[in-house]
Amino acid sequence: MALPVSRPAALADENVPRGIGLMLTTTLFFVLIDTCGKHLMEQMSLAQVVWARFFFHFLAVIILLSPKLHRVWRTERPVLQIFRSALLLITTFLFFAGIRELPLAMASSIMFLSPILVTALSVPVLKEKLGPRRTIGVFVGLIGALIIVRPGLGEVPLAALYFVAAAVTNAFYQLTTRMLRETDDAFTTLFYTALVGTVLASTAAPTDWLAPTSFDWVVMTLMGVCGALGHFTLIQAFRSAPPSALMPFAYSGLVWATLFGFLFFANLPDGYTVLGAAIIAGSGFYIFRREQQLAREARTAGGG
Repeated sequence: MALPVSRPAALADENVPRGIGLMLTTTLFFVLIDTCGKHLMEQMSLAQVVWARFFFHFLAVIILLSPKLHRVWRTERPVLQIFRSALLLITTFLFFAGIRELPLAMASSIMFLSPILVTALSVPVLKEKLGPRRTIGVFVGLIGALIIVRPGLGEVPLAALYFVAAAVTNAFYQLTTRMLRETDDAFTTLFYTALVGTVLASTAAPTDWLAPTSFDWVVMTLMGVCGALGHFTLIQAFRSAPPSALMPFAYSGLVWATLFGFLFFANLPDGYTVLGAAIIAGSGFYIFRREQQLAREARTAGGG
């Protein structure tokens, strides 16, 4: 899931129930992307599935943002926008490569490492300070990932490492998103995410193209539309309610992933995956609450 977008300074009245509903909808859209991708990977090439995810995402974004396209294409940091979008493309490649073999619940659980890694990487990248309690939170989250992957025990395929690598690239993607919030509108970033991903993916897809069926085209379109709608509802969620009210509901993605994994692929997470996911979710929520507390303390000190 993408990092929450910044909220505008001049904010309309908050509507927390609406924001929670939008966040739940966002997680549903993101897991639908994963579900469509896992289905398509059963009979199509990796490059082709990634292309479909971005191409139809781009078409949906053009429709969603058509009234403001004359503004959203302007960016003050084009190089960073391109780099950020390339990171998402790499993340998508890694994620879909792994999801061909492993259950949705395991994939989603490991990907929730990203917010924890953002906390760790913000020290060298953004020069932020990491206190002892947040450091403990990071290590606890990594322990949760190790429980899921269980390295050296031979029970989980090496494909799980794709998700670990995807969580790392996704963390850098989120960090660049945080950097762009200082200069570019959220819809500008949404536009470039789709545009750059489509251009880059289009260079690889023709080299490994397999003729899709009519149903495949429907699933490919659905995957891209869910991508655009998911990012759009995420933006609207954080315009409706503060992050502290919405963050716990981001982990509903684990529920969706478990449900869809069972309904569509007859997969249920084992006990290790459930335990590791609970540790990662708890660690991520603890770190988030700690950052919110530090932000409040900083504002109080500044006001005093």
